[in-house]
Amino acid sequence: MKNATPIEVEIKLALAQASIEALKHHPFLDTKTPLIQTLANTYFDTPTHDMANARIAVRLRQVDGRVLQTVKTAGQGGGGFSSRQEWEWPVACAELDQTGLAALPPFSDEPVNNGPAHKVLRERLTHLAPILRTDFTRYSWQLDWQGSQIELVLDEGEVESGDYRTPICEVELELKNGDPQALWSLAIALAEQVPLRPSDSSKASRGNALRAQQWPLPNATTPAEWLHRATLALDAYHDSQQRPFLDLTHEALTRLAEHASLPEDMKAQAAHLSTALDDAGQPRIAYGVTLLTLSHRLALQRELS
Repeated sequence: MKNATPIEVEIKLALAQASIEALKHHPFLDTKTPLIQTLANTYFDTPTHDMANARIAVRLRQVDGRVLQTVKTAGQGGGGFSSRQEWEWPVACAELDQTGLAALPPFSDEPVNNGPAHKVLRERLTHLAPILRTDFTRYSWQLDWQGSQIELVLDEGEVESGDYRTPICEVELELKNGDPQALWSLAIALAEQVPLRPSDSSKASRGNALRAQQWPLPNATTPAEWLHRATLALDAYHDSQQRPFLDLTHEALTRLAEHASLPEDMKAQAAHLSTALDDAGQPRIAYGVTLLTLSHRLALQRELS
């Protein structure tokens, strides 16, 4: 099993299928040959949704003739940026390694994410069963950027959860070595030429919401929370195709722009976010650049406070 200190640091960006070719031919990627893989992924949970309630994802991935077992905890961050624990190791076949699961910290005796105790979760591991699939083609590029090593992947495929399906069309920038600040500058540089939008929804959380046909949004009071709520509302709109979520996105963006604690220059930037989304909720260039810039500045403010 890999990763003694298993921290995954990444920025997730969604894009319309019409923008895929523009991304592949971005100057950063156009002269590089990507690694292309087909990934078949099965996620597991109990009948009472213990993993989803604890915001833990348990996954088997089939890729290149191998089977990998992965466990991820909930991401911390917002505006597309997240940091989370991740464990991944090879298994002999497409069946869960129960012994390996039970040995992981998320299933020990301490509470996790204000959810059920890890010990209770460990006792529920034998009840895990397949609940959703994510099958997609992955294009991956290894980039040296500002002294850091970053893996850029483009995933194109589908989430299948119960009777429901929704497209996968997203970019992930994962820090392999170096400074997390490099992720922000690379994301902004990409968004300056390709219409991208930050996404705060993992593939597992998207599948869980799709199966339940419920997309709960967090309450918000601070600027960072309103930005996070807007990002999740837009994710929900694209997966549900329910117009009220697009309205909630615009409402959250307005509350962000009008927030009393937001510096005046950031208010001026945020004021244009709603108009940078088209009628189908797809981002124009200004949306991704502005939202990533604001997210980065808010994240720096939190680090300094």
